[in-house]
Amino acid sequence: MNRTERGYRSIKLLKSSLRHVIIYIMAVITFAPFLWMILTSVKDMSDIYQYPPQFLPSEVHLDNYSKVFEAAPFDRYYLNSILVAVTVTLGQIITCSMAAFAFARLQFRGRDTIFYLFLATMMIPFNVTMIPGFLVLHWLGWIDTYSALIVPGLASAFGTFLLRQFFITIPKELEEAAYIDGATKLQVLWKVLMPLAKPALATLAVFTFMGVFNDFIWALIVTNSDEMRTVQLGLAVFRDRYLTQWDLLMAGSVASVLPILIVFFAAQKYFIKGITLSGIKD
Repeated sequence: MNRTERGYRSIKLLKSSLRHVIIYIMAVITFAPFLWMILTSVKDMSDIYQYPPQFLPSEVHLDNYSKVFEAAPFDRYYLNSILVAVTVTLGQIITCSMAAFAFARLQFRGRDTIFYLFLATMMIPFNVTMIPGFLVLHWLGWIDTYSALIVPGLASAFGTFLLRQFFITIPKELEEAAYIDGATKLQVLWKVLMPLAKPALATLAVFTFMGVFNDFIWALIVTNSDEMRTVQLGLAVFRDRYLTQWDLLMAGSVASVLPILIVFFAAQKYFIKGITLSGIKD
């Protein structure tokens, strides 16, 4: 090996090492707030207000997590959030897949125009539709019910676009073979396209579950009673005008993150693949 090759390999090794160092630093910076939240959740209030700030707790208080459920009906909040998030996620998988199949495979007059108008709704800020949506629900008598939390989220322009782009990448020969065997359009969707679209479906499921479970504004608007509160609204119980119970607030926040982590890691394999493959073909 001559001097030029050794120099080239040294430079390449240096660049690779520098790249890994930068990635590790970014990972630590990203994870640091979450780690601080976990450590704060097991601290005593005296440790939290200590100055200068103390990174590790002087004594671990795991009872903070039990106090969360004693201070407020957090089990009810949890049930509401999981019920709403799971129902909306399943609803979007069904409605978005059917709409995406229509826009990707069916031929009808004005299909592309309707699709682009459908996509245009993504450009309308939520603040614009928030009040009209509330008035419609109030007119229907759905305020402070599960219907107000679930029904408005059962369809999604983003989910339709995501699945439509994925359906386009699937060869039409597979569908034609199913039609020859006597399958209907609905059977082609559920038995041919849906199994092949697992990556896109997992991506939609993760995004939808995270968005609904973490939603605060809409739940705040359409619910009044304590029985209909979600987890994000329940966390506000630990804050008042003069004092914030940071130990219980952080413990509740850690508990609220767990369902999202479970859903993400359960769908991680298909989620990463779906992010990579979706939207490749127009």
